[in-house]
Amino acid sequence: MTIVLFDGSLKTTPFINRLAEGLAKKHAVYIIGFNDSLKQKVKGVNYMALGGSEKPMDLLFHSLKIAAQTLFKVGDFNQFFQTFEYLFTRNLERLKRENFNKAIQLINPDILHIQWPSLLEICRDAITNPEIKTILSQRGFQNNVRPFVDAQNYSELQKFYPNIDGFHSVSQAISKVGDKIFHSPNKIDKVVYSGFDFEKLPFNFNYRKNQTLKLLSIGRPHWVKGYEYALRACAILKEKNISFEYTIVGGQGNEELQFLVDDLGIKEYVQFTGRVPQKQVYEMMRQSDLLLLPSVIEGLPNIAVEAMAVGLPVISTKCGGVEELIVDNETGWLVSVRSPEAFAKAIISFLLVSEDRLEDIRKSARIKVEAQHNEAQMIDEMEVLYFRILDSL
Repeated sequence: MTIVLFDGSLKTTPFINRLAEGLAKKHAVYIIGFNDSLKQKVKGVNYMALGGSEKPMDLLFHSLKIAAQTLFKVGDFNQFFQTFEYLFTRNLERLKRENFNKAIQLINPDILHIQWPSLLEICRDAITNPEIKTILSQRGFQNNVRPFVDAQNYSELQKFYPNIDGFHSVSQAISKVGDKIFHSPNKIDKVVYSGFDFEKLPFNFNYRKNQTLKLLSIGRPHWVKGYEYALRACAILKEKNISFEYTIVGGQGNEELQFLVDDLGIKEYVQFTGRVPQKQVYEMMRQSDLLLLPSVIEGLPNIAVEAMAVGLPVISTKCGGVEELIVDNETGWLVSVRSPEAFAKAIISFLLVSEDRLEDIRKSARIKVEAQHNEAQMIDEMEVLYFRILDSL
């Protein structure tokens, strides 16, 4: 089987890299994207650069290169001269789309796996081509939020979705969200949980609560992450004279959150940092007492999987696919969305949990993520989806 994974860029996410590496052991896997500077390539995976989307000259160079390759393989001079027309008129968006189309023509994949809804316009011709089987991944903001706050985006997705051969959803919750956009008795939609290499996520057997409670959140400071409610919960902790430190990784420079911290009088308790390397994130997890996930909307947060894997207890809101991951009082704790009071109460209750009980919860969390999010299972289930799509011919 020949598979194209299209993320828009050659610099793909860790999930796509793990998927590509696993699939490449049995299949011909290609990653195509609009840049060509890649320091480290995934073993066994073929890469094809379509030109830098932010570098016009780079895009022009790759356009000529791909046009020439297509001409030699297909012998279609009309396509070749059409590329020159777009070059002459500097129609860069059309060039990007034509480069993508020609790459698909050159590779001739059995499966085109599109990673984000924002890429559907570029993939328009492939999606409407009955000879190309397409799959769209459903995860994150582009599925959970954008269609429901942007009427034009919702309308565009409704036009594209019926022509897509199958869907990959990262959680059952986001699969249901996708059904709000398009639902059909014949729709193929398979939940495949993101897989992790747990050998790279060793369990922290030396976990001990700190005298000053160390709270941690990780993620961009977008309203969907709900940091406002966690900060208001921190104000309640302060009122109750609980000693704590709260670090939000990725929150540095956000004026709204900084203003709220000052307004609540908790500046000495809260620290914002910029983005940090993954290795440092794991080290911060091992030094913390609790991961807080105050999100308003989620697909299924990878950061929760990683925290549970290393043994960091998690308190999360009941949103999206989190309830498929965390069982309240068994593998973590769940609270109501947009409730600082509930969050503060859960944190205070956590302080009263015995060491033995906490150890049981930490180990149960590790077992849960190992069973649900192992890498081999992800590869196998994605193969099942691909073959199901091909069998639906």
